[in-house]
Amino acid sequence: MAGIDLSTAEPGLSAWLAAGFHGDMAYMASHGLKRARPAELVPGTVSVVTARMDYLPQGTPEDWQGAELQRLQRPGEAVVSLYARGRDYHKVLRHRLQKLAERIAAAVGPLGHRVFTDSAPVLEAELASRSGQGWRGKHTLVLNREGGSMFFLGEIYLDIALPPSAAVSDHCGACTACIDVCPTQAILGAQRLDARRCISYLTIEHAGAIPEELRPLIGNRIYGCDDCQLVCPWNKFAQRSTLADFDPREGLAGATLIELFGWSEEEFLRRTEGSPIRRIGHARWLRNIAVAMGNALRQADDMLIRSALAAQVGHQNAIVREHVAWALRAY
Repeated sequence: MAGIDLSTAEPGLSAWLAAGFHGDMAYMASHGLKRARPAELVPGTVSVVTARMDYLPQGTPEDWQGAELQRLQRPGEAVVSLYARGRDYHKVLRHRLQKLAERIAAAVGPLGHRVFTDSAPVLEAELASRSGQGWRGKHTLVLNREGGSMFFLGEIYLDIALPPSAAVSDHCGACTACIDVCPTQAILGAQRLDARRCISYLTIEHAGAIPEELRPLIGNRIYGCDDCQLVCPWNKFAQRSTLADFDPREGLAGATLIELFGWSEEEFLRRTEGSPIRRIGHARWLRNIAVAMGNALRQADDMLIRSALAAQVGHQNAIVREHVAWALRAY
């Protein structure tokens, strides 16, 4: 449980936006400081219930961090961020939060509430850390001593006053593993992230051309990036989800770049129905894979990859064409 006075977080948010670290995410700036003012977002809010939901698939092996890092050493394999291999978390978590809100109402009587999960101008990590869900890691994500960082966050804004939970202390110490491993050096320092360099931002949020100097650093990551979490010592305590919703869909774990690049728009929409991946659209999907293919060709010539790229040289989307051309020049 968190209170709604987030005024001490406002200077940091303002400075982050002023530096332009939010990149193309105009929505981050358009709501201004409303993110730090829950009662302005939902009038009448006086307290916030925070929740976290583990998302590692049920069958995740014990050495999952090592296994995921090995994927990055196989240039022809397409790597999708762990959280996105199953069902769209927005739908899963929002539904469960709504059920929780209804149970609270059944216990205390009628109440005003709104549920959120990465779906509105909410300072989720700030609220989570203030309510004792964990502390802010140097990569800006929330870390929990019993659950690492492999979980989603959600909130219920309430119009009833409830006692806040105690925050927990920081346990990162002198560790800089997440900062050191970032392929694009997007983590500028403890809790200071330039989203414009983050691979998750570049492959998901960014709609235009990916800066050429960053393309070789993306490797074979085609949707998101887990590197800072894969090297975090606390994630040896990451918990498996109890829900089958987050089990990986067929074709999204271990697939080759060639396989996924061959999806037509119709197949892309069909295979990503109910998945968070669908929101980026087919063109951005092809853009991302073209970059990964170019990076694979940089390591070793592959006639099949070159042929697949050549088949899309005349793609109707200019961004796709430009990235395909770049990939073919990579060899």
